[in-house]
Amino acid sequence: MNEISIVFVTAASQDEATRIAQTLVEERFAACANIVAPIRSIYRWKGKICDEQEFLIIFKTRTSKFESIQKRVKELHSYEVPEIVSFPLQRGLPQYLDWVMEQTETETQ
Repeated sequence: MNEISIVFVTAASQDEATRIAQTLVEERFAACANIVAPIRSIYRWKGKICDEQEFLIIFKTRTSKFESIQKRVKELHSYEVPEIVSFPLQRGLPQYLDWVMEQTETETQ
């Protein structure tokens, strides 16, 4: 079951989140992307406490695609150090999990 993961990415704007989500789905890095908006993020950056509005992208993908997703998000993202974290999916509706696998197939797999 660890063939599928959930990947979280935060973005600075809804436009940026939409662009990243659409690109990764179009390029078959992810089967689906949900944009949760807005969220409030409080974090320390370069010695200062920041309190910002962000947009959370939740990707459903093959676990094996994480390195490629990470690389692609870094290319598309405006942040110096974007949040890109992955969690293995433990369970899910078998038909949905099959769909995720089908949607992230590439010719080289």
